[in-house]
Amino acid sequence: MNENSEKLDFFSKVYSVVCKIPYGRVTTYGSIANFLGAKNSARVVGWAMNASHDKENIPAHRVVNRIGLLSGKNHFFGINLMEQLLKSEGIDVKNNQVVNFKIIFWDPSIELQ
Repeated sequence: MNENSEKLDFFSKVYSVVCKIPYGRVTTYGSIANFLGAKNSARVVGWAMNASHDKENIPAHRVVNRIGLLSGKNHFFGINLMEQLLKSEGIDVKNNQVVNFKIIFWDPSIELQ
């Protein structure tokens, strides 16, 4: 297997997890990486999220950084689209950060067992 096919396979696994994040909840790049057995690959999860914008039905807006910041917001089309999508699900965002992050955090290692 070459490096590109391994990356695509990992991206597919990331997308599978992201599609399971419930409406109105968020998770982190690191939590997804940890669940997939690649604890130090949060950045690669971020790359997968960035590459997901041309794919349908992948709720990339539900993935934030480890403290709830909308660190990927600049990769969304339109001004404040990531924030708007989160708010449309009832998630409060202030100063580019999810309010009540710890309460609405969804951990795939717990939820997908």
